[in-house]
Amino acid sequence: MNKLILTVILAALVFTAKAQDKASALNFSAGADVVSSYIWRGSYLGAASIQPGIGLDIAGFSVGAWGSTDFTGVANKEVDLTIGYEIAGLSLAVTDYWIVEQGGGDKYFNYDDKKGSAHTLEATLGYTLPVKVFPLSLSLNTVFAGADGINEKGKKAYSTYVEASYPFAVKDIALDATVGFTPWATTFYGADGFSVINISLKASKEIKITDSFTLPLFGQFIVNPRTEDTFLVVGITF
Repeated sequence: MNKLILTVILAALVFTAKAQDKASALNFSAGADVVSSYIWRGSYLGAASIQPGIGLDIAGFSVGAWGSTDFTGVANKEVDLTIGYEIAGLSLAVTDYWIVEQGGGDKYFNYDDKKGSAHTLEATLGYTLPVKVFPLSLSLNTVFAGADGINEKGKKAYSTYVEASYPFAVKDIALDATVGFTPWATTFYGADGFSVINISLKASKEIKITDSFTLPLFGQFIVNPRTEDTFLVVGITF
């Protein structure tokens, strides 16, 4: 994907949004998490970080931006852009990950792999079962362009990650259990075949500070069986 394709996609989303019925609600969201460490799909990506995000959606179409920067200012910084569509529990999305060293001189608009592009493009297919049936969420995520690498056969790896997540509650604590694995050898996740790389349990609770103010806190215990590593993360959502 290059700048022209990205521009066409964004223009198409804007055109579609304008073409929607006036009754359709245009929603804008903004927020941020502060986490004790940045763990993604069972891998350590950074120390204590702030992770802001913004999003715009209308009639099932969405555009969002998300980023992460650690508080030391010396580790990697990340900016991700996602476009997607969701209907009846089924979702399709494309995410452009841009992860670079702070002050490393990488140019954001360099999408040429031959010139060392730091972009990684991933397609996601997801489905969430109806809450009344069994609110299990499933996703298939495959890297199709960018910094993915070559497999042992000398071909593009198409690194893939499959995840299942199930939300439930115990009293006033919201819980989310997740299992994620790579179905085949990947370079993106460092697996040489089928590997379970992410088992986690996340707990979220709003702590009442005053009658008009609550503090959303969460904690997450994460295990990566492939690397035999484990993490405990705490965070605040704003």
